[in-house]
Amino acid sequence: MQRGPVTPKGFGDIMPDEATRRRLMVNAIVPILEKYGFSPIETPTVEFADTLLGKYGEDEKLIYTFEDKGGRKLALRYDLTVPLARFVANNLGLLGPTFSRYQIGQVFRGENPQKGRRREFTQFDFDTIGMDDISEDVKVMSAAIEGARAIGLTKAILQINDRELFDKAGFPKEAIVTIDKIDKIGRDEVIKLLKEINLDDAEVMFAELENSKKTERLTKIFEDLKAKGFKEGEDFSFNPFLARGLNYYTSTIFELKLDSTSGGLSIGGGGRYDNLIGMFAGRNIPAVGFSFGIDRIIDLI
Repeated sequence: MQRGPVTPKGFGDIMPDEATRRRLMVNAIVPILEKYGFSPIETPTVEFADTLLGKYGEDEKLIYTFEDKGGRKLALRYDLTVPLARFVANNLGLLGPTFSRYQIGQVFRGENPQKGRRREFTQFDFDTIGMDDISEDVKVMSAAIEGARAIGLTKAILQINDRELFDKAGFPKEAIVTIDKIDKIGRDEVIKLLKEINLDDAEVMFAELENSKKTERLTKIFEDLKAKGFKEGEDFSFNPFLARGLNYYTSTIFELKLDSTSGGLSIGGGGRYDNLIGMFAGRNIPAVGFSFGIDRIIDLI
């Protein structure tokens, strides 16, 4: 029976059993990341609002913003990626030409709570900074697949795409956000929404996307993953509809699905974001990373 004060909707306590499962999950993944050369860092929960705003597209409305007593506009972090970009820009002289990090922390989004999706939740990120070579993409993907296996997700599969496909097809950013909803609403509804944003040849463009082949970058990535012993169709696959709606992704994108069934639930995702750190650093600094959705995984397994 509830006797004490209640928590706000979308926020809640974590009971000992779940906290133990979380710790076991983290303990299983960390050795894999450290094997690949990732080092831990921590960043603050609160950032200046200007640091976060303008980086997330239409999802920006989900950011919790507020003013402190001095009238400064602050925000709770929406993810761990933009704070990482700020961290790298502030520590360029200390990190060297390349830097690989992992971080576990709470993030906050003002969205409708549902199973596997809370307003406060835990992300487990790992990123590599400083190189645009596909070897870094493969490194992150390999760690994501191995991490999934280490926590018992034997059927999880990493779906991979390249934002270049949407550029070639002529889809505007608004359309990419719509395509990203295909697993939730289906093909026909996506085409309907594309037409509503005045994309008159939506059906033709969508059909071209359906029949598209892997880009040269993806072809090389797939070859390297197979050379490392991962199996296409079992450990990873090509998905031309995978869009990932965040504005900062630039080329390779990927999402870890619980299994290979149609509309399989996402339990993590990431991609290459070669322009984000440059917004803070004033020069081009390529990066690629991935994030496990710890709460989503706990709720689903």
